[in-house]
Amino acid sequence: MTTSVDNRTDRRCAAVLACAPTTRRGLRRAVLASALLVGAACGAGNSGSAEPTGPTLPADGDAIVTASAAAMGDVTSVRFDLRRSGAPVYIDQFEAIAIDRVVGEFTVPQSAQAALDVEVNGSLKTQLAAIALGPEVWLSNPITGEFETLPDGYDIDPSRFFDPTGGWRPLLAGLTDISLIGLEDRDGERYHVRGTATAEQMKAITAGLVGNQDVEIDFWIQPVTGLVSAAEFSTDTIQGQADESVQGVVQWDLELSQYGEEFTIVPPDELNT
Repeated sequence: MTTSVDNRTDRRCAAVLACAPTTRRGLRRAVLASALLVGAACGAGNSGSAEPTGPTLPADGDAIVTASAAAMGDVTSVRFDLRRSGAPVYIDQFEAIAIDRVVGEFTVPQSAQAALDVEVNGSLKTQLAAIALGPEVWLSNPITGEFETLPDGYDIDPSRFFDPTGGWRPLLAGLTDISLIGLEDRDGERYHVRGTATAEQMKAITAGLVGNQDVEIDFWIQPVTGLVSAAEFSTDTIQGQADESVQGVVQWDLELSQYGEEFTIVPPDELNT
């Protein structure tokens, strides 16, 4: 199965993007952050919609999280859908462009493609597209709709997706205050587990979008494979670097599917370097 991301963009946001070169850096961060979050649920390939069968993991929070962390090592590919609600989270230094949703595909070792739903100046909703292959990232031009190569030198390294010292595997393994909420129906039976991740761990796996606070995370984990099918967490948002005051609460919802399927992620045809 192959999929692609629509590269259509809204030209009306061109004025905002054109005056903010670091906006593209923020968009890159948002795309890579979503891919990093995907790492939380990436485990052994599990293509298709049929629920796996076999012995279930023991109904113990620590044992479930340990198995889930171990399953991370065999990741191949996954489709992700990350949604934000509540207070806005801006991806540019001018706090003009807020991220609403990121939908795309991720494939090992360092490939991702995504469509970004954004809101400009609190009113205009539009969509941008991005492709990441290793250290190279392309974003769609808001005027022409064509992809352009981003310059090197940014501080986001996609290899951190599965970095054994800084990725989601150690985040799961390092969770504290783990509790098993129960067995719930969420697109099939899932263990609902809750635990707390440190601010440092959250900063690493979200590429800096979250990093000033410890975060309590809810996971829904497939009871046979240990794969995470969903995760939810909320954070305080700090906008405005002058006073670093808390502005509101952000809710993040991540759904994962199509494990192990083949996604074609290639550089765009119309490169404007």
